[in-house]
Amino acid sequence: MSQRVLVVDDDRTVADVVCRYLRHAGYRVDHVSDGPAALAAVAAAPPQLVVLDVMLPGLDGLEVCRRLRQRPDGIPIVMLTARGDEADRILGLQLGADDYLGKPFSPRELVLRVRSVLRRAGGEPASAVSEVLSDGGLVVETGPRVAGLHGRELSLTLREFDLLAHLMRHPARAFRRAELLEQVWGWRFGDQSTVTVHVRRLREKIEVDPADPRRIVTVWGVGYRYEPVDG
Repeated sequence: MSQRVLVVDDDRTVADVVCRYLRHAGYRVDHVSDGPAALAAVAAAPPQLVVLDVMLPGLDGLEVCRRLRQRPDGIPIVMLTARGDEADRILGLQLGADDYLGKPFSPRELVLRVRSVLRRAGGEPASAVSEVLSDGGLVVETGPRVAGLHGRELSLTLREFDLLAHLMRHPARAFRRAELLEQVWGWRFGDQSTVTVHVRRLREKIEVDPADPRRIVTVWGVGYRYEPVDG
């Protein structure tokens, strides 16, 4: 059965185009036009992914994102933001959105982003080798896509998981933000603040003191590296 996507946008023209392209790509698509209706639709029948506009009547997209992130199922979220509205974009990422696009956007690019996020949400392809990455009580299993710290399961978004696994695969190596954007997100071009926001969120979840990180450290003038705790 095809995967189901919920599109939440009060702009009928944009919603019609997005729904048409997603259906053409093989997805089942539902559409609602305000925040309360989005929450009700997810509660009634959780989709595999939500395409969520920031500017919504009743309840804005940022609040909808925050409430969806309180659910245990971790439904992937792709946010749509106004072009150049950096504050909303960064806040959306901080609240746990897995990806974003700025308006106006290419519907084809949106389909590719949706496909990428859903692929990651479904785990690695069957042919891929499942890894277990472990360091100082932090364990990441790439097959089932689960992570834990000292026996407690971590609630990570798709991108947070992928970023953490990538850094742990290459301990003590410094990565530029542009490298991480390309190697983790698959974007050759994009806002590098996306990486900064995800690093900040990861630190809040895996560091004893996020303000004084010991695992994901900043390499000034370069970017970030993972510093092993063991050894």
